[in-house]
Amino acid sequence: MKIARCVSIVPAVVLLLSSSGCATYRTISKAEQGSPKVFSGTRLDVSAILGDESALRKFKADPPRYPLVDLPFSIGFDMAILGLTLPVATGELLSK
Repeated sequence: MKIARCVSIVPAVVLLLSSSGCATYRTISKAEQGSPKVFSGTRLDVSAILGDESALRKFKADPPRYPLVDLPFSIGFDMAILGLTLPVATGELLSK
């Protein structure tokens, strides 16, 4: 009984903590010319964890409240959309 209770509590806690927003969604939805796109959510989370203010200014989005919790989700989402972000970023480089 204790295992079943623990199994149901863990996903609820993870969902609650990650409800502050996915960094990948935040950065891609506010992407502009010249802003980081490839692994942008992961890079935003890492910059927030390290407290790198100059790197955070490159993004037009605020980092999530709990970037360490969001990091694995951002890595997965960034990998899933890599086929979309890589051509866009490459196209921006070639157009300069």
